[in-house]
Amino acid sequence: AAYGIVLDAGSSHTALFIYKWRADKQNGTGIVTQHSECHVKGGGISSYAGEHGGAARSLEPCLDQAARDVPKDRHSSTPVYLGATAGMRLLQLSSPQQSAQILQEVEQKLRSYPFDFKGAAILSGEDEGAFGWVTVNYLLENFIKYSFVGRWLSPGRGTVGALDFGGASTQITFATKEPVEKRKGGVNLRLYGQHYSLYTHSFLCYGRDQVLKRILARLIQAQGTSGTITHPCYPAGHSQKVSLNSIFSSPCTSASPGPQADPQAELTIRGTGHYQHCLGNVTQMFSFNTCSFSRCSFDGVFQPNVTGSFMAFSAFFYTHSFLQEVTGVSVTTPSQLEDVTKSICGLNFNQLLLVAPEQKSRLQDYCASAVFMQVLMLRGYGFDEKSFPQVSFQKKAGGTSVGWALGYMLTLSNLLPAESPVLRKALTLGAWGPSCSCLPCSLLRPWAAYWWGQLQARVVSSFYHCSLDIYKSMIFLSFLDK
Repeated sequence: AAYGIVLDAGSSHTALFIYKWRADKQNGTGIVTQHSECHVKGGGISSYAGEHGGAARSLEPCLDQAARDVPKDRHSSTPVYLGATAGMRLLQLSSPQQSAQILQEVEQKLRSYPFDFKGAAILSGEDEGAFGWVTVNYLLENFIKYSFVGRWLSPGRGTVGALDFGGASTQITFATKEPVEKRKGGVNLRLYGQHYSLYTHSFLCYGRDQVLKRILARLIQAQGTSGTITHPCYPAGHSQKVSLNSIFSSPCTSASPGPQADPQAELTIRGTGHYQHCLGNVTQMFSFNTCSFSRCSFDGVFQPNVTGSFMAFSAFFYTHSFLQEVTGVSVTTPSQLEDVTKSICGLNFNQLLLVAPEQKSRLQDYCASAVFMQVLMLRGYGFDEKSFPQVSFQKKAGGTSVGWALGYMLTLSNLLPAESPVLRKALTLGAWGPSCSCLPCSLLRPWAAYWWGQLQARVVSSFYHCSLDIYKSMIFLSFLDK
């Protein structure tokens, strides 16, 4: 087996992913699976600005784990990449020297390990979106699929769009037949003999952490610093202290005129839990009035009409999952999203704590996150009663974390050929972990694995939305009849 390592250096934290594939693959085609992952303690590498060597030291525990997880005889041939995203893009804007210093220190640390260091770079927002799209469609086998006659075939189905909601930016990427009117908005890819025309855009300062800061900054500017700040997105019964510097030191808020007060001064923020007022404050962060193209999403940015299915991940998944957990509603329509968001914002802190005690430190932020997701997806991106039900909120697919990291490694390691392959070997059925827990999958999977084992066939399959195609089901049932 061969291995590859990617460090996803996000704005709020860093995650290390180890991928694995067969070493005997031909012409660059093989199924890549996630071998293991490690989450670095502490903040993202950009949070160590001004702390000499801090970012590099924070990576050591996960790099040590990688050295244990990858067999020693594979260390020297295992590529390692680090990609930094919106947190470092913001630091690059505010302090280019500190940004370069952190990258240099991180690179030195990565080179000190026995792997094949390939680079540490800051990804553009468009690259982050495109790599996320590649990951999603690779995991769903939309590019290529192993057939029952022992060949890799094009599945002949459409691709799935990617919606990423990080700490400092959000990305939307999908295949479109409409002309892309804005410069840098279009990406053309050729994978496995197929051409894909993508629309992608990254909105800096529209990630979850920065959105929360921007709401607070707006409230402080409106209410001043002489008394307690009331926060309509925080639940009633919750209060906390924040320093002015922690809010206005970000490039996303520093452009606004901050209050004339000591930056180290602390303010008390008190929640009122008022949905309509929260909605008003969140909506004002967007600009829906200016557009020099045929149509725009917001802030004057061109966007074609959303089309096809989408997978939403990162903070989209966590917010959607929380809404479902607390309300018991599946949230598959725009009206359901609006209704459950109103419900969440109407609960006081003790009520939230009762239903989700394990999330005590984050409870105050879910109303704002849900309202933002509502405005962004429905009014910004334009999802409606027809298209919103086609959005699947996911954390993993086939046992692999969804994000840009896998697509980044596949692309830089030349594991995605431009042309279609012919006869190839596949991995065993067990290479992909169970990706759903619905009853049909649960019942069919053990029988399928048993009969495939008896026949010594080597099959790779992934399950999307817990469904099996009719052809596979007929084969499985015919085996059971025997």
